[in-house]
Amino acid sequence: MVASLDNVRGLTLAMSSSAFIGSSFVIKKIGLKKAGDSGARARAGSGGHSYLYEPLWWLGMVTMILGEIANFAAYAFAPAILVTPLGALSIIFSAVLAHFILKERLHMFGVVGCILCVVGSVGIVLHAPKEREINSVGEIWHFATQPGFIVYSCVAVVGALFLIFWAVKRSGHRKMLVYIAICSLMGSLTVISVKAVAIALKLSFSESNQFIYVQTWFFIFVVIICCLVQLNYLNKALDSFNTAVVSPVYYVMFTILTILANMIMYKDWVSQSATQIATQLCGFVTIVAGTFLLHKTNTSSTDRHAESAPTPPPPPPPPDQICVQG
Repeated sequence: MVASLDNVRGLTLAMSSSAFIGSSFVIKKIGLKKAGDSGARARAGSGGHSYLYEPLWWLGMVTMILGEIANFAAYAFAPAILVTPLGALSIIFSAVLAHFILKERLHMFGVVGCILCVVGSVGIVLHAPKEREINSVGEIWHFATQPGFIVYSCVAVVGALFLIFWAVKRSGHRKMLVYIAICSLMGSLTVISVKAVAIALKLSFSESNQFIYVQTWFFIFVVIICCLVQLNYLNKALDSFNTAVVSPVYYVMFTILTILANMIMYKDWVSQSATQIATQLCGFVTIVAGTFLLHKTNTSSTDRHAESAPTPPPPPPPPDQICVQG
C-alpha cells in the first residue's frame, strides 16, 4: 500500500461516510413505512411522495447527506478504486441496524457475509493505488472527453433512460433490479463528477480558483441531476423491497459500474503491479461474495416468513339469489 497521508485521510472519511449512509437506509425506511401506513397519500413505491411529510424520512436524508459529504471529501484525497469499495461497510451498518430496529433478521450466513465484506475491504485498502496528481479541472475534462469515456457515458445515459421510460412502467414495482440499475448507472457518472468537483474545491482552497472554468460548473450540474434521479428511484426500491436486500445489491452493481467508469477514465491501475491488481480483484470478489450471502440470507428469511404466515380463510360463498320476474 502507498501509505500516503492523502490515502489515510480518504480512508477515514470513507469509513465515516459508510457509518452515516448505512444508518440512513434504516432511518429512511422507518419514515417510508410510517408515511405508507398513514394511508393518506400514495406510497413511494406507487409513485407517491407522502414521505416528504414525514420527519423521520428527513432525518434519514440529513444523515445520508452527511455521509455523502464525507464521501465527497474522500474522493478529493484518495482514488475512487479505494473509496468506492469501502461502501461495503455501509451494508454492515445497514444490516445490523435493520436486524435490531426493523426486525429484518440477520442470520448466521448474514454474519459471515458481513465478515467477508470487511475482509475484502481490508485487502483493497492495503493495496490501494496512489492518487493521480491533478493540477486543474482542465486535466479532468481532458480525461472525460476521451473517446472511451464518452462512449461509456452515452451507454449509461441511454440505458438509464430506457429503464426509466420503458422498464419501470412494465415491471419496476415487481423487479428490484430495474430501480437498482437506474441508480447504479447514474451513480457511476455521479462519482466521476463528484471527484472532479471535490478536486476543484481542494485546488481552490490552495489558492488556485477552479470555479472560473465552465467545466467545473458542468460537473456540478451533472452531480445535481444524477443525484436527483438516484434519490427518486432509491426511494422506490426501499419502499417496495426489503432494506437488507436493496442495500447489498445496490452496492455491488454501483461499485462494479463505478470501478469500470474510473478504469476507463482515470486508468488508476496502469501504475500498479500484477500482484497488486490481482489482490484488489480478490478483495472485490470477496466483498461481492459477502453481499451475495447477505442478499440470499435475507431473501430466504423473507420467503420463510411468507410461507409460515397463516393462510387467510376463503371468503364465504355469496348467498343464494332468487330472481323474481314481474
